[in-house]
Amino acid sequence: MNALLSKVLDAHGGLDRWKHYTEVTASIVSGGGLFALKGLPQDSDPRRMTVWLHQQRASVLPFGAPDQRTVFTPDRIAIEKLDGALVAEQYAPRDSFAGHQMNTAWDPLHRAYFNGEALWTYLTTPFLLAMDGVRVDETEPWHEGAETWRVLRAYFPGSIETHCLVQDFFFGADLQLRRHDYTVTIAGGFAAAQLTSDYTEANGIRLPTKRRAYLRGPNRQPIRDLLVVSIDIADVRFE
Repeated sequence: MNALLSKVLDAHGGLDRWKHYTEVTASIVSGGGLFALKGLPQDSDPRRMTVWLHQQRASVLPFGAPDQRTVFTPDRIAIEKLDGALVAEQYAPRDSFAGHQMNTAWDPLHRAYFNGEALWTYLTTPFLLAMDGVRVDETEPWHEGAETWRVLRAYFPGSIETHCLVQDFFFGADLQLRRHDYTVTIAGGFAAAQLTSDYTEANGIRLPTKRRAYLRGPNRQPIRDLLVVSIDIADVRFE
């Protein structure tokens, strides 16, 4: 295993502890300009997110109606009633984004897919970097004011549904995540710099509870006037 990644995993609770759990639940509140741009403005109501840790599976409740939830897996996105009755579904969901640009309108299944792949990525970071098929290399450090952040570049296999195949993760001197860079391939490949802060500990696992994704400029700096997505996370439980 990459030496920096090993230290990062220890700083977030340790890989052995992580393997002991199977899922995480959390309250999430989302915002930012992307959803209005997609024709689906996001309200500020909290929702309950469930992410499975060792397989790509996620669900958010409620979604679209009080008695509805999503079911996300790499090969299928669905909206269903709490009793299991199907509302809508799409197989090979990534294919439905073909030709999309940043301002292309989404339907509810597009929104559900984005929520599933994004929150699965965020709530399993940094441990997803140790998954089979993921390669990581340490790249040149990033200087942020007086701080120097170490950077892991992750190369994801096509079998993992996430924002893009190559992503950068920035860690401070305490080895906590400070920033996450990626491109959103399902929305025209726009570049994002997501800043992370306000760490919490849940069942021995440490994770940031505030995420703010901005458009990333050509100098790799986040454009602070262009907030794309905001996510606040609370009441986290690993089970």
